[in-house]
Amino acid sequence: MKYFGLIWRNAWRKKIRTSLTILSVLVAFVLFTLLNAVGQGFEAGGAMTGAARLIVIDKVSLINFLPISYENRIAQIPGVAKVTHQSWFGGFYQDPKNQFPQFPVEPEDYFNVYPELVLPDEQMEAWKNNRTGAIVGRDLADRFGIEVGDRIPIQSTIFTQKNGNRTWEFDIEGIFDTTDPKGGSTLLLFRHDYFAEANTFGDGFVGWFTLRLAEGANPVEVANAIDAEFANSANETETSTEAAFAASFAKQFGNIALIVKLILGAVFFTLLLVTGNTMAQSVRERVAELAVLKTVGFKDGTVLGIVLSESILIMLIGGLLGLAVGWFLTQGIAAALAAYMPGIIVTADIALSALAIMLLAGVLAGIFPALNAMRLSIIEALARG
Repeated sequence: MKYFGLIWRNAWRKKIRTSLTILSVLVAFVLFTLLNAVGQGFEAGGAMTGAARLIVIDKVSLINFLPISYENRIAQIPGVAKVTHQSWFGGFYQDPKNQFPQFPVEPEDYFNVYPELVLPDEQMEAWKNNRTGAIVGRDLADRFGIEVGDRIPIQSTIFTQKNGNRTWEFDIEGIFDTTDPKGGSTLLLFRHDYFAEANTFGDGFVGWFTLRLAEGANPVEVANAIDAEFANSANETETSTEAAFAASFAKQFGNIALIVKLILGAVFFTLLLVTGNTMAQSVRERVAELAVLKTVGFKDGTVLGIVLSESILIMLIGGLLGLAVGWFLTQGIAAALAAYMPGIIVTADIALSALAIMLLAGVLAGIFPALNAMRLSIIEALARG
């Protein structure tokens, strides 16, 4: 670019001010990247196309339980290969901050539906033979230093034992791995029969059902058939993909998409004010210099382009750095939430949207200072300078 050297020097004329402006842009685009990646995790996967598993929940609310007797009826639906049930235990380990998914399950059924999970045969047998046995994922075991043979307490925030105690103790009988690159080894699984016998809620109900589709089965047809099976019953169902289930779980906490949009709107409005103020100050400080440029032959359009380019340059530096930092942080968040929400990723669409916003914000923040510079009268500017 013909005037890039001039634009670069002008942008860094006030190094501290420019650095602080770039920092504010960086923070804005870190938030943009993180919020959009997490928001995508909430919303992704609602379509049935390519689904390998479906989730069956209560139609009215995710927090309502379903009769365990539904499992046999779901298994008879054409296109269903395997089915199992789970319930949200809602516990923590040692400290309320140490929360992760814990599910009471039927061992063999669960592993039939989730074939990507790998547990040594001897550990599976030990788990099946111990009523209070449990298994944990490799990532979870590494996080807390849990080993086979340990006895660990999990305090439930939902379920109380019949003895009045909310602290459930489990014997760790195995540590499982996963072949899924998205993760899934941050779980604790324990036996449903022990849970059903010991809790005060009673037996006969579960949180939801997970089914694995038979090869070639149409997920839409299977989902419709399941919901039709329980239509007009006391507990009607809603069948969806795993990702859609994760999104519905998240929506229990509010409209995530609206929250993300409101936060981003406030952030970028502030960003425009900060960057616009920086450019306005820069133009005011360089009135005489801009007048000299016009005197030596720079056209009005060239002066406008130079000032506008400074604004875009500052926005691009901060924005691209923010996008990079946001991508890096997203990797850590995605790993931590892999068991809850496997769809967190910085996609090409997010990156391209960020780039478009950088350019647009650069233009909007710089347009009025640039227009002022373009309209500058040489005589008045030299007199003021």
